[in-house]
Amino acid sequence: MADINVTAKGTAVAGAAERPASGGAPADGPRLELAWDIIELLFFAYRDFVGDPDEVLSKLGFGRAHHRVLHFVNRNPGMKVADLLDILNITKQSLGRVLKQMVDQGYVLQKEGAQDRRQRLLYVTPKGEALALKLAGMQTARINRAIAELGPAAHESARRFLTAMIDADDREAVLRLIARADRAAQPRS
Repeated sequence: MADINVTAKGTAVAGAAERPASGGAPADGPRLELAWDIIELLFFAYRDFVGDPDEVLSKLGFGRAHHRVLHFVNRNPGMKVADLLDILNITKQSLGRVLKQMVDQGYVLQKEGAQDRRQRLLYVTPKGEALALKLAGMQTARINRAIAELGPAAHESARRFLTAMIDADDREAVLRLIARADRAAQPRS
């Protein structure tokens, strides 16, 4: 019979001590209180966060991989294909298929590197930029609605939470990528 454990929030967790923490055998050490509510909220939040852009993209024959490529190329003009592969953590073949579609349909340009002609540098076209901004606008509206419900400190709290969710050994690189894109997007005075 599974025992029922109640978390500090009053959420019942059946058999938490009997279930493995991840994969195989039960975890040694203290009992792991599974965060079912947060896990499920993250799944549903992600579903809705990408849902509006998914509708726009599907009309173009694109999917979520196209969205991610468009987002990062728009935010980082001139990025190397190799860097995009690292960010997206996908295979060359998967990226190649997506990039080919986006190039063929006029959303992304590939150029040779100035110093190294083997490099492939990526840029959005005006058409690609317009689509990237449309999708980001939809997602920003959802974020702004949520933050407005939570109050003035919500943006920074959300940012800290999401940063903490990234593997510790990858956080600094991610924050540098975001900061570099933010600086590049600022208008020159």
